[in-house]
Amino acid sequence: MEVKIRKAKISDTKQIHSLIKFYAEKGDMLARPLSLIYENIRDFWVATEEGLPIGCCALHVVWGDLAEIKSLAVHESFMRQGIGTKLVQSCLKEAVEMEMKKVFALTYKPHYFEKLGFEKVSKEILPHKIWSECINCPKFPDCDEIAVLKNL
Repeated sequence: MEVKIRKAKISDTKQIHSLIKFYAEKGDMLARPLSLIYENIRDFWVATEEGLPIGCCALHVVWGDLAEIKSLAVHESFMRQGIGTKLVQSCLKEAVEMEMKKVFALTYKPHYFEKLGFEKVSKEILPHKIWSECINCPKFPDCDEIAVLKNL
């Protein structure tokens, strides 16, 4: 079967939520309520096989020149096939088209993002606006995620 990458549709929302919830319960990413995914569905890209979402990633505009890659998740049975990379690349292409200057991510896997051209940076260089979701995180205020940034 061929995996396809496309912008998310409303009908993908529950599967996106399920993917994120799986990794959030393992402590690998921040949980996202279903309502937040609906509100931000335009941010999401999905990887599909036979039309069903098997991976997701979002590009969220933070400011005039800055966007965040978030909620990168690929179903366990499809890991290590380059799907996550294709999802991130779709987000980066969209960021360039939107004339973003920089894209960042907060991650527990900085090495993964470094292979895609991101560099580790201090979280303190990012604007305070990015912390708006942090108050909902069970690890707040002791965030142990690592910030990575890519200049476009």
